[in-house]
Amino acid sequence: MSGFSHETDSEPEFDGDVERDSPSTAERDHLGTEFTEERMLPAEAFSLLGNDTRIDILQAMLDENADKAPVGFTDLFERVEMADSANFNYHLQKLTGHFIKQTEDGYEFRHPGRKVVSSIFAGTLTDRAQLGFFPVDGSCHTCDGDLHGWYVDEVLTIACVDCATVLVRYPFPPGGIDERTPEELLQAFHHYVRHHYCIAADGVCPECTGPVETELGYEPAQADPLDVTVEHTCQRCGYDLQSSVGVNLLDNAEVLLFHSERGIDLSTEPFWHFEWCVSDACTEVLSEDPLRLRLDISCAGDELRVVLDETLTVTETARREHLSY
Repeated sequence: MSGFSHETDSEPEFDGDVERDSPSTAERDHLGTEFTEERMLPAEAFSLLGNDTRIDILQAMLDENADKAPVGFTDLFERVEMADSANFNYHLQKLTGHFIKQTEDGYEFRHPGRKVVSSIFAGTLTDRAQLGFFPVDGSCHTCDGDLHGWYVDEVLTIACVDCATVLVRYPFPPGGIDERTPEELLQAFHHYVRHHYCIAADGVCPECTGPVETELGYEPAQADPLDVTVEHTCQRCGYDLQSSVGVNLLDNAEVLLFHSERGIDLSTEPFWHFEWCVSDACTEVLSEDPLRLRLDISCAGDELRVVLDETLTVTETARREHLSY
């Protein structure tokens, strides 16, 4: 395949004080409670964070383990080391409500605040890193050539040295390459990408946990090497994932068992080692309307056939053992 993609072209929606997705009318009647929702404009959210003191406050809360227990005003004030308590309180209150929650025992993170801290101090929003070519274990499914990887502009790419076929290209936070050997980096990358696609296939956005709609596309005349594509789109934030069909089956029980019985752990074996994960060469279109697909997954001379409908739901599986090639 030409690569996996993560797009956010659609306009995202930023939610404010929201504890859960909006319930239906029936759910509200059942709960017997009043549901309220507040929204903060993106410009307002970024404006609130555009101040060194407020970032220092978030850092202080992280240092004081505000995830585990509320932190008192005095402890925060002393850690930030400001001379004017009134000025400190002004900035603290600007964060309180959306990023921080005030309780009787002190201040603790709200989810948006914890998300900001994770992004800033993990380097997602602030770091720029590059990693030149390095060898990658495995071989190209197109020409059997060697593989290499590189990391530029927060995207990790794995491709063939000889024919330049890209097996995978996916965004990866800069913190993922810190203090890791290339082997450790690739294992972390495998888990990261695998988790994203598996959770998206389950209908949950890996970015905001909002609802995800999944669509299968079939365009045999298109220029992209993938004739059959899967597109996951979050209905809440616009997060968009595109891939081959196979990578979405990495946590399917039958697929996991089939490989486990043959000594392969799909939770740790890099997914780009399997052609059915990064190509549609193993995918056959059974019907176009409605769209039905079959994946032929080979392992140790045996084959697992998986049939999926247009919603990416597995409708049937069958095994053929001791194949001869």
